[in-house]
Amino acid sequence: MWTWNSNAEQIKGTVVLVHGAGEYHRRYEWVISKLNESGYHCVMGDLPGQGTTTRRRGHIDAFDDYIETIEGWVYTAAGFGLPVFLFGHSMGGLAVIRTLMEKKMPVRAVALSSPCLGLVNPPSKGKEALSLVLNKIAPSVKFATNLPAGSGTRSEEMRLRDEGDVLLVKKVSVRWYRELTLAIKTAIEGYRKFPDVPLLVMQAGNDLIVDKYSVRQWFSAIDLSERSYKEFPELYHEVLNEPEREDVYSYLENYLKLHS
Repeated sequence: MWTWNSNAEQIKGTVVLVHGAGEYHRRYEWVISKLNESGYHCVMGDLPGQGTTTRRRGHIDAFDDYIETIEGWVYTAAGFGLPVFLFGHSMGGLAVIRTLMEKKMPVRAVALSSPCLGLVNPPSKGKEALSLVLNKIAPSVKFATNLPAGSGTRSEEMRLRDEGDVLLVKKVSVRWYRELTLAIKTAIEGYRKFPDVPLLVMQAGNDLIVDKYSVRQWFSAIDLSERSYKEFPELYHEVLNEPEREDVYSYLENYLKLHS
């Protein structure tokens, strides 16, 4: 886990960032820099089995591994004595949802980008059945994610960067996949457990990875005092890495300012 302190004249709060599956903190350097400029400290680490972590890559024993990690980051952020904001992208968004369902934490507001509440291209029924068997007898067996190249963003800069990044996880274990699907099911069916905290969902309109209709359905079901849904037409999954990322960041920044 790392912290990036803002040097702005007025510090408005601390943002905890949670990355998506396969990626890690360095893919958020631009966002962190923008948040620092806007007056927000940032706290971020690599989730278990991802990026620079030393444990088995692409594997977790349980989704609780993520929940406990995020809880620790939030309390580190709370140590600044400022409003704490929680941001999660894709699987990180799902992990934020599940963490808030299970843990009572000092969070002022939440922002999610393309949260993983369903997959556009889930495994075939045969592979799904096989994963159930392997999860019992060989949970650490790994398989390629097989995400099409360039499906996350239209940004050539990010695509070129990712091509040479050996820290990106491209294979995941059977247990990781089963825990992901269970977390999605739990988040959707247990939506009433999501706390009454201000929420912003920023969803890619042309998402090739996460099923945006599942995101809409979950968002429509939750009953919050304050919630906002913003869909960005034509943008791919990683809205804050798209060529239009300045527009997306401005939307996020305005939301944070409103609650600072």
